[in-house]
Amino acid sequence: MASVLVVEDDQFVRSALIRHLTDAAHTVRSVGTALEALREVAHHRFDVVVLDLGLPDLDGSEALKMLRGITDVPVIIATARDDETEIVRLLNAGADDYLTKPFSVEHLSARMAAVLRRSRAGTDQAPASPALRVGGLTVDPLRRQAELNGVRLDLTRREFDLLAFLAARPGVVVPRRQLLAEVWQQSYGDDQTIDVHLSWLRRKLGETAARPRYLHTLRGVGVKLEPPAARPSSAPPPAGEPAR
Repeated sequence: MASVLVVEDDQFVRSALIRHLTDAAHTVRSVGTALEALREVAHHRFDVVVLDLGLPDLDGSEALKMLRGITDVPVIIATARDDETEIVRLLNAGADDYLTKPFSVEHLSARMAAVLRRSRAGTDQAPASPALRVGGLTVDPLRRQAELNGVRLDLTRREFDLLAFLAARPGVVVPRRQLLAEVWQQSYGDDQTIDVHLSWLRRKLGETAARPRYLHTLRGVGVKLEPPAARPSSAPPPAGEPAR
């Protein structure tokens, strides 16, 4: 069973995919636009995304590029285009597989199974890593879980990758270019991608850019993660925190 996001604006095709994938015991969410898809992957974990290219707000190739900026979830392209150059370009841009419309649900299920096998095999072959602890933050790379003061954090894949990368280097200022190369596997990109993910992470860590606790941005230099500084007992508590 897999968690699947179907991105398809044709209501008839969309309904058919939802019905058949659900019958095959998959958990399915669906949207009809690229922007809705971006919101979904930012807030939910998926095992695979089935992405139509002919979307009303953005071309699917642009949507793929934006998805790859925030997640490494496997993406299967569903397209009526059969131009080989276009297909090769999409695969090089980060698609994991493609299907040319019309296709059967059985064909889609087989492609999904193959993509998921490759994805899980890569995870299974990863060497075991000890849990990382920075203050009250615990990051377990092997289980891909993070906790703050014993409470599990609900992180997207890319949020977890970013947090784990920084947690492995506590107190070290990591340049943005290195984050793009190591976390996003991109030699170049928009700093806004990093800023958005840092903003999401801060929200889940209960902090803000103005009042950071773990994540600290050094303007023009990079980002570091370190435990909160101990507050002197004589210092007044932050707003909203009761005095002890």
